[in-house]
Amino acid sequence: MTARDDTSDDPEWSLLGPGLLVAATGVGAGDLAAGLVAGSRYGLNFVWAVLVGIVLKFALNEGVGRYHLATDRTIIEGIHSLGRWASGFFGGYSLLWGFVYGAAASSSCALAANALFPGIPFWVYVVVHPIAGAVLVLANRYEVFEDIITAFISLMVVTVVGAAVFVLPQLGDIIATGLPALPEGSTIYALGLIGGTGGTITMASYGYWLSEKEWEGSRYIPVMRRDAASAYIITGIFVIALIVMSAALLYGTGASVSGEDGLLTLAANLGNQLHPALRYAFLIGFWAASFTSVLGTWHGVSYLFADFVGRFTGGPTEETQLRETTAYKFYVLWLTFPPMLLYFLGQPVFIIIVYGALGAVFMPFLAISLLVLLNSDRVNPADRNGPVFNSLLVVSALLFIALLVNELSSLLL
Repeated sequence: MTARDDTSDDPEWSLLGPGLLVAATGVGAGDLAAGLVAGSRYGLNFVWAVLVGIVLKFALNEGVGRYHLATDRTIIEGIHSLGRWASGFFGGYSLLWGFVYGAAASSSCALAANALFPGIPFWVYVVVHPIAGAVLVLANRYEVFEDIITAFISLMVVTVVGAAVFVLPQLGDIIATGLPALPEGSTIYALGLIGGTGGTITMASYGYWLSEKEWEGSRYIPVMRRDAASAYIITGIFVIALIVMSAALLYGTGASVSGEDGLLTLAANLGNQLHPALRYAFLIGFWAASFTSVLGTWHGVSYLFADFVGRFTGGPTEETQLRETTAYKFYVLWLTFPPMLLYFLGQPVFIIIVYGALGAVFMPFLAISLLVLLNSDRVNPADRNGPVFNSLLVVSALLFIALLVNELSSLLL
């Protein structure tokens, strides 16, 4: 029997799969806000930075998927093989990251929902969104969850990209700003935009979604690459759409916009300058992007935590069994309820500082871990890194180390 005949799924045609979850999770309010600031300050100048970021994040995500398919081991198992210190770092990081991220993601959803329906108190949205995410994650098997994500991705395409198409005639004279450049004083900003496009810790969830999809073995590596590429093409389209809208409506106006609140300003400009319907379309897309980040994180990062716990306690570590473990359910609830305290009690400065430092550490940690794992005898020679992926991972590691140094400098000053 040939390799292609040993499954009812023909790898050549399984082109849409876990990459949808990668795209849904990676395109969040933070990516939209980064695109907003880039467009309003620099016009179309930093489209190149988004494209570079997409290529580097694809290399990282591909590395996670290839390690999983080539070795039949999870990324947490690979990290654990580097030493208990490595998996211990990940476990501590995931707890602190989840505590703060849960609050940030819920607030993003609430911001968009409150702009659409301001009559409902803001705190209600803060409470409802994470609980709804937990219910959808815990109550549905993977196939149903993938269908839910597909529906949200479709909604995002129709709204955000559709709104961007309407502003194209407004670009006019600023088309020239699309020439790649690095304006004076913008180096750190450009590095941040490159490094921030397309998710962070959530990329490490990719292998578990591959297992749920029943993509197993090295023969699925080409399919995985197409799937991962589709995820980052979608991510790039969304961030570039934001840059286009922001550049067309805000560049050169002197408007000071930043963060997620600036997305509401952009929505208002869409409604005032073009058509009121575009304001609502954009806000729906903003909400969909925020809520899919909740869903993807609640679903995917909980695998990572459950796998980590299993490695340290001798519990279940089979990928498709992890969703049934107490550790998986605990982490979903950890993302859901404790972060509400940060909203109702305020965000303690100490937690935010530690979170920022650890967050800056994780991406170089992942890049270097993949460099070690994918060039070692843990992987068959045919599936190890070649010069291209080694180069991309080295560039990623150096980029994230530079961002780490900048982050730690800003925290200490």
